[in-house]
Amino acid sequence: MNETFFAPCPRGLENALTTELDLMGAVAPQILSGGVSFRGDLSLAYRANLESRLASRILWRITHRPYRNEQDLYTMAYDVDWKRYFTAQRTLRVDLTATHSPLTSLTFATLRTKDAICDRFRAEGQLRPSIDKQSPDVRVYVFLTDRDASLYIDTSGEALFKRGYRRHSEEAPLRENLAAGLLMLAGWVPNIPLLDPMCGGGTIAIEAALIAARQAPGLQRTFGFQKLHWFDGPTWQRLKQKARDAVRPAPKMPSLFASDISEDAIDHARECAAQANVADWIDFAPADVRRCGAPAPTGVWLTNPPYGIRLEDNESLAALYPALGSTLKKHFAGWHAWFFSGDQMLPRLIGLKPERRIPLFNGALDCRLYGFKMVEGSMRRIKKTV
Repeated sequence: MNETFFAPCPRGLENALTTELDLMGAVAPQILSGGVSFRGDLSLAYRANLESRLASRILWRITHRPYRNEQDLYTMAYDVDWKRYFTAQRTLRVDLTATHSPLTSLTFATLRTKDAICDRFRAEGQLRPSIDKQSPDVRVYVFLTDRDASLYIDTSGEALFKRGYRRHSEEAPLRENLAAGLLMLAGWVPNIPLLDPMCGGGTIAIEAALIAARQAPGLQRTFGFQKLHWFDGPTWQRLKQKARDAVRPAPKMPSLFASDISEDAIDHARECAAQANVADWIDFAPADVRRCGAPAPTGVWLTNPPYGIRLEDNESLAALYPALGSTLKKHFAGWHAWFFSGDQMLPRLIGLKPERRIPLFNGALDCRLYGFKMVEGSMRRIKKTV
């Protein structure tokens, strides 16, 4: 029996996520606002959680109907036979988001939904589930449009971009699923050398290594579906074993390169790569991007340079950006250079004309992925004479 799911993702990656889900066997993937809906059996939810590099969560739609007020939401939630999905001993959290909803208080709507779930358990002689906003066993999501309400159970638990290899937070970190999406949009594939010359915590290089190693991004973590009634342990273990069997050993000579001017950043990136079991795939080295050379005759340069909230010193930015353009023109002919940035002045400041500008969002921040094809000589177009 096919169920309906919704996979949110960073805005701008919906087409790539559609392709990814289609390759997993998802039925009728369809782009919606902020993600992709699809159908499939429950084991597909296991696989999507384990293997998706782009989704933020896999949400299982339980019910969907029109609504006009908070009482309609209460009735919709109360009508669900919740004991089919989880026990009253599980802790619970309810989240609600809305687009053009007529309701005046989304907080009250969330409270009414939570009350309906708890009241249904009590009406059937069960305990009232405890609420845990920090680390709940079960997460329920409500999505409201101007007319319709959808109720979902989260099968992921922690967000899927939390692969498990990043042990502590960084300043303005690049989320792992967004980094994987940047690699796909940049056209990088494992046989092409890759350089991130401002790697910070190493997320781009680590995600590239996971792709090259054919290592499922969820292989080292647990998921929300493991606490639901329909969890099938043997099926899950078979899927995990298949994923383990697919992992490739590291090559003798890495073709993934990551550098940063901060030795502390490089040490942290190495630690994260080791946690992800891909340390041998990446050549990490402390280096100043303004003086780095190309590690191969051709390849992909992909980086998330400091900008805005990540670098408060505007004078440093003004000096850095032209130096990046100079480095590329001097040392990276034959490479494709990509910058992911929220600074839309970046192409002008580095002195290069992008051949591609791909709109993306880093959370709520409007960004662009700029692509530059580096060639020998001047980047200026030479006018043809007749």
